[in-house]
Amino acid sequence: MGHFASQYWENPYDSGVPRADRRSGDFQTYTPSPLTGMKLAIGPEVDARVAAAERAVRALNRGTHQDLGLVSRFLLRSEAIASSYIEGIAPSPRNVALAELALDEDVRGLSETAQQVARNMTIVRDASDALSEKESLSVEDLEALQASLIPEPAEMQGVRATQNWIGGSRYHPLEAAHVPPPPDQVPALLTDLVQYMAGATHSPIIQAALVHAQFETIHPFPDGNGRVGRALIHTVLTRRGLTTEAILPVSLVLATLHQEYIAGLEAFRVDGAPESPQVYAAIESWVSTFADAVRTAAEQAAQLERRLAGLREDWIQIIAEARRRAGKVRATRRDSALSTILDALPGTPVVTTATVTRMHGVTATAAQNALAQLADYGILETISIGRAQRAYVSLDVLDLITRSERAMASRDFDTASSPPTRPVPVPRAR
Repeated sequence: MGHFASQYWENPYDSGVPRADRRSGDFQTYTPSPLTGMKLAIGPEVDARVAAAERAVRALNRGTHQDLGLVSRFLLRSEAIASSYIEGIAPSPRNVALAELALDEDVRGLSETAQQVARNMTIVRDASDALSEKESLSVEDLEALQASLIPEPAEMQGVRATQNWIGGSRYHPLEAAHVPPPPDQVPALLTDLVQYMAGATHSPIIQAALVHAQFETIHPFPDGNGRVGRALIHTVLTRRGLTTEAILPVSLVLATLHQEYIAGLEAFRVDGAPESPQVYAAIESWVSTFADAVRTAAEQAAQLERRLAGLREDWIQIIAEARRRAGKVRATRRDSALSTILDALPGTPVVTTATVTRMHGVTATAAQNALAQLADYGILETISIGRAQRAYVSLDVLDLITRSERAMASRDFDTASSPPTRPVPVPRAR
């Protein structure tokens, strides 16, 4: 059963830390109940919220727009940025897109924060794909994910061997907001967690909610627990087939609903037997918060998709008008380099000639001519990425990402009625 346990902290410091932090005293750790085999009795109100969230996600998957798969890239980029916001980093979507480009090409002058988000973006997607296809999961899979997100220092990798805590003093857990279970209990809890993740006892959204809360409660690593915990949300939803194309910006929503998020996690950590009324009530409280966040994330993703579809219609009109003025009657061929670039542009808003050649198998000449045309039409703009190197950027696409992120930073999810609650990039003036 989930339970608190009294522990004693013996101050290890004689000097080198503030006197107020050289304290000994009692504190409480919390050890959650195992998830495998847990029976739930979810009430009708919370059950309806879970169903509403699932309908919203499935409606997004049923979309017929060609941009659905490409929207996933936006959402994953936003998700990586959201993870960094929670960690105190906020690079712009443009810089993250350039950093993503730098994974394959030489781009100068990028910040480490933007490169970190681009790396995390790739890692989270690759991990979600890989873990979603495995028949069974292991603690080693979680350790590999954490090591990829925290590549250095090496001593911060792997399951912790010491007590950690959240909040309060960095030198002692006496005033911490949450003290996870002692290190000797962590291996068994993680074994239970991966076994539960591999099963299908509960619905996908409930399973994702419990996995995330359980992982954050265990806090099994010295560093990177937040990033791994957010990646596990996508792993569960992908394994269960609920998100087949899009990765939902759940972290953006949870970061905005920070107070509700923390309150939900705190409610989850309650004394009691697994099937006791107080445990059911605690789980309902957290599942309700999580389901609402998933539903909102799906609705925001659908709005972004609709705006991208509108932007694509604008591009078609711009090109048609330009060709009409040039006396060209026939429409652009569907298999032309220009059409190929436009088809993929929502997912790759920063490209070079080398990018187009590598991604689409066209010649460098055809790629350069098509990019130059799109720049002439005003659909793309050029920027310098190094000595005698330039990239082509869709500022309109990046603007949509920025506006979407700003909306999801508003507690109303609309900046017209509620300003962003955290630092977010500012869109271009119109």
